[in-house]
Amino acid sequence: MISDTIVQPALRVAFVGQATFFEACSLEPQAGPAAGLEPQFFEFRQGADADRLLASLESFAPDVVIAFRPEILPAGLLHDLPGAVIGFLTEPLPRAGGGAPRHEDLDRRLWELSQVDPLNVDRVVAFDPFIARAADSVLPVWRSLPLPVADRFYAPAPAEPASEPHVLFVGRSTPHRERLLAETKARGDVLHLAFGVDAPHLEELLHSHDVAINIHNHPYPSFENRVCLHLAAANLVVSEPLSPSHGLEAGIDHLVFSNPGELAEIVTLLGRFPGIWHDVRVRGRRKAEIFRASRVYPRLVGDLLLDLRTRPSARPGAARARAAA
Repeated sequence: MISDTIVQPALRVAFVGQATFFEACSLEPQAGPAAGLEPQFFEFRQGADADRLLASLESFAPDVVIAFRPEILPAGLLHDLPGAVIGFLTEPLPRAGGGAPRHEDLDRRLWELSQVDPLNVDRVVAFDPFIARAADSVLPVWRSLPLPVADRFYAPAPAEPASEPHVLFVGRSTPHRERLLAETKARGDVLHLAFGVDAPHLEELLHSHDVAINIHNHPYPSFENRVCLHLAAANLVVSEPLSPSHGLEAGIDHLVFSNPGELAEIVTLLGRFPGIWHDVRVRGRRKAEIFRASRVYPRLVGDLLLDLRTRPSARPGAARARAAA
């Protein structure tokens, strides 16, 4: 018997960004077929060979491009590329009103965003809804969602707690982070690795540790994508307060601290009573499913293509692709 089911070809999706940071947030080839997408990652960092990137993209002929940090793309680079382009804003920016203190780091990031070429993208997604007003002065934000987590990082939650928890902090050193880590480090209870490890090494690190610490770069509120990565890897997450929460609940699926003593006390208690927050660890792993790349990107791509049909983009390549369809 011949089935009359029509098999739709997979949509080709190109992920563009610095692999060290964003490959872990992308859809991987092994996860793509089930999601109806054919993904490929293209390495690009600020100052890299843009002509080479464009040639690689043209060869792949993507239906959709998801560009992390669109502000680093040279002006005009993606003007004529057919298909659709999402620019994914991944950096914190100043917040409106009293939501965050002014900080030179936020001002610098806003200046960097101001250098973006708006006609390189069709729609903009922000990792944080609270930066939308600042970003709108440069690029109108279409959607907000946290950076997804590649399926490879997901691990089952352990049935029993580790007898001797291993604690990890992944992130570059800043004065704010060192101040909060100082007491815990003095007790020798944490491994600190500068963020910059590639995806395979990061996967190994996450799966060989039980507890993960999250600290903001500087003393302003934010939501780091490493929180999602750690939850997916079934780590118990111990974090500074998160803003926005993106559906996470302090004390339910992760623990929160606000000063060096609180962090040190949590780590000390875990050493003495490894199972004390095992239920929080299990709930965190369950909550991590909302960040799974093979679930998030198909919905995002579908919504993008529907939206572009009703609200066409001014990007030249998108207009030509629409005219040829």
